[in-house]
Amino acid sequence: MQQRSSPPDGDRQSGHFRNTAYVIKKSSPYFDAAHAAGLMGVQGRSTVGRGFVLGTGPLESRPELVDFVRCSYLGLDNHPMIVAGAIEAIEAHRSLHWSCARTRLNFDLLSELEETLSEMFSARVIAFSTVMLANLGALPLLASGQLTGGKKPIVVFDRTAHISLAYHKPVVADETLVETISHNDIDALERVCHEHPVVAYVCDGVYSMGGNSPINELRQLQERYGLFLYIDDAHGISIFGRQGEGFARSQFPQVLGDRTIIAASLAKGFGASGGMLMLGTAAQETLFRRFSIPYSFSVAPNLAAVGAALGSCKIHRSAELGERQQRLTNRIELFDRRVATAEQGNSLPIRMIAIGSEGNATAIARELLEAGFYTSVTFFPTVPQGAAGIRVCITADHELHEIEQLCERILQRVPGASAEKEQATAPC
Repeated sequence: MQQRSSPPDGDRQSGHFRNTAYVIKKSSPYFDAAHAAGLMGVQGRSTVGRGFVLGTGPLESRPELVDFVRCSYLGLDNHPMIVAGAIEAIEAHRSLHWSCARTRLNFDLLSELEETLSEMFSARVIAFSTVMLANLGALPLLASGQLTGGKKPIVVFDRTAHISLAYHKPVVADETLVETISHNDIDALERVCHEHPVVAYVCDGVYSMGGNSPINELRQLQERYGLFLYIDDAHGISIFGRQGEGFARSQFPQVLGDRTIIAASLAKGFGASGGMLMLGTAAQETLFRRFSIPYSFSVAPNLAAVGAALGSCKIHRSAELGERQQRLTNRIELFDRRVATAEQGNSLPIRMIAIGSEGNATAIARELLEAGFYTSVTFFPTVPQGAAGIRVCITADHELHEIEQLCERILQRVPGASAEKEQATAPC
């Protein structure tokens, strides 16, 4: 099923890409229940590994839980080298932030960071304060045709593309035709490529609710039709590749080329703060440094974020990265041996426990919280109505016994999710 907007010069239905009032009306009861259950808007302080003390006030009076919510898949967000990098950067400049457009004056450490990332990932990297801002700056330029030889592309979005991508559809639609296709529907994408000479596809590398894009199949369409690929790999960075180049970048050749842009996070697996774009050509870099709105009219990552990212770069260029990647793999495999999910068997760190009812999902997540495990209850609009569940983020810093205990609690409440049962009853 495809969703299409008319070109700028045609009749376009009002509100085609916005349903804010409907989303608020439908999802507010779910949010209310999750907040009432203590599952959202939580405060805490990290302790050791993935532990944190819940709430505020004196530490000794606060309960300690194991966190399966944070997306620091390699456990780097508490790494001493990253914390030290942030502190050293502030002390070196005696400043946190320069209130100045990036087209004028920048911290020298920011230039060092971008040069280091460019070398690590074999691309021309520009850092942003968040991935959302990186996408905001890139998608209008893509829609304008400036990245496709002056010809405006048909911009096709994967239906489950992250909100930091999908949110910009109205702006993109003001420039060109926008289509939305079913998740990972390669046949539908190829049909669009048959019908139009210039096509750009917008998707995630690793999806926040589990699963991934079929990068090899997308590359085949790129080679066959000249398809432009814009991939947000926020959840795939660091956990794949010799230097953590990520799920998407590790599947492209050494030279990224002029028909691929990869957005990624400097938080999550990278363990620091901010976002980045991996560009393939000098012309693209010049274009973005002059005309990307967040670059030209917003601020750079603050100095603590830059210093933290430089600290993470040191880890990424050491043997420790591979060790942490292997630790993560071992823990994913342990979880999969106990609990069956749609993601079972893939090498990604996100697992979704399908529940269905929003009320049941909230109740189960609350029971897990009371047992000492903080997980993410997910409901509309993050997932479709009636498809609520519990997201578990597995990290290299989780102790094996913590994963075992979480699995035991899940299976007590959702016995049908047993992977051991699935294996025992599977036909030969």
